[in-house]
Amino acid sequence: MKTSIGISEENRAVVAHELAKILADEFLVYTKTLNAHWNLEGMDFHSVHLYFEELYKDSAEIVDSLAERIRQLGHYAPGTMKEFLQLTHLTEADGGGNDSRSWIHKLLGDHESIIEFLRGNVDDFADAHKDAGTSDFITGLMEKHEKLPGCFGLT
Repeated sequence: MKTSIGISEENRAVVAHELAKILADEFLVYTKTLNAHWNLEGMDFHSVHLYFEELYKDSAEIVDSLAERIRQLGHYAPGTMKEFLQLTHLTEADGGGNDSRSWIHKLLGDHESIIEFLRGNVDDFADAHKDAGTSDFITGLMEKHEKLPGCFGLT
């Protein structure tokens, strides 16, 4: 079926491609957060382990909502590790230790990169591509990511 939501096919294609990049970034952060949850070490293991569990559950919801948004635009969401690694702006290399401070530092850097990419697309989606809905959607994602430095105790 043809998608008819008041946005041209060309604009939907561009927006869907940019959303695929965001999805790849979010999936990489989801995977890194699982890694942190599984491999964390240190005196604060229990509390931080539980916190990372909350974070990866939140990440899973974000990943799903992005894939659904791409489908709403009439396009297919990437769904393989190969595609995610080709599309992401982030790196899967984690470097550093398995203590909470090291993991938080790595994850925070990724969240900050995502915030910058989201912020760079908010106006473009609404103005250049006539997709206020996706602009609003990624503004909400950006706000979720912006809360994290405070959650990490790093504000």
